[in-house]
Amino acid sequence: MEVLDILIIGGGPIGLNCALEAQKNNLSYIIIEKGTIVNSLYNYPLYMRFFSTAEKLEIAEIPFISAAPKPGRQEALEYYQGITRQKNLNIRLYEKVIRVSKKNEIFEIESSKSIYYARNVIISTGFYDIPNLMNIPGEDLQKVRHYYSEPYPYAKQKIVVVGSSNSAVDAALETYRKGAEVTMIIRQSEISKSVKYWVKPDIENRIAEGSITAHFNSELIEIKEHSVVFKDKNGEINEIQNDFVLAMTGYLPDFGFLINAGIELQGECLNPVYDSETMETNIQNLYLAGVVCGGKDTHLWFIENSRIHADMIIKNILKTREN
Repeated sequence: MEVLDILIIGGGPIGLNCALEAQKNNLSYIIIEKGTIVNSLYNYPLYMRFFSTAEKLEIAEIPFISAAPKPGRQEALEYYQGITRQKNLNIRLYEKVIRVSKKNEIFEIESSKSIYYARNVIISTGFYDIPNLMNIPGEDLQKVRHYYSEPYPYAKQKIVVVGSSNSAVDAALETYRKGAEVTMIIRQSEISKSVKYWVKPDIENRIAEGSITAHFNSELIEIKEHSVVFKDKNGEINEIQNDFVLAMTGYLPDFGFLINAGIELQGECLNPVYDSETMETNIQNLYLAGVVCGGKDTHLWFIENSRIHADMIIKNILKTREN
């Protein structure tokens, strides 16, 4: 039975960074990824640009060369997948981890294809795979999309965009510019302050001039085959014609997976318990890295501020081995 030093769950940028640190320190490891390399980035909107500059997205001090000040999705895919090829990282793709359990100081990791054993496990699974559902009638209709990739399918259609985050604003602007009739349903009283600073004036101006309709302090309450029903800021019920709903309501980590692994969750945001200096959870030798650390508060961690997790974890693993 081969026992790895580390098994890494998730092949996103932070998972790759953990593998690079393990490789640098001659630790045996495998990355298990349920999709392709940096699968979440692959599923981002086709024309998405990062808020951060290229150097803040770098891992393992490998330069990220970008033609634009803010790199886009394709450049990021080339960068991270290029590193995986160049460094010959030990990664298993299209393989989903089903269960993590610990027996006599060794973890048994069951995947959709095999069973692995490791002394340490790093969970770096992100949060992009489970949509934050509205839980309203009609949300399961085919016209409802929780993921947005490009505007072309929505040309000449009546679109409702739910939310005012970066993803919602990008979807509203792009579909509007391809000829869609766009209505935004927004719970808050204004466009989110977190929207990219070079995009925020654009959406606010389109709303001000009436090119995009926005209902603030409003809530979608039902989706029908050819219309949607929402409650406006005055509490009145309105129904408008509609062809597609883009529900940009955010995403959540797989809390069930974390709980089944034995990780404790705390508070309303279901924050996982971990040591902020080592990233070790309440289960010894089981670590968290990246945005999964934030629970429901998915805006706490990004690539640029969680790159340090890999170094913290590997240092603790090496220290533990010495003791």
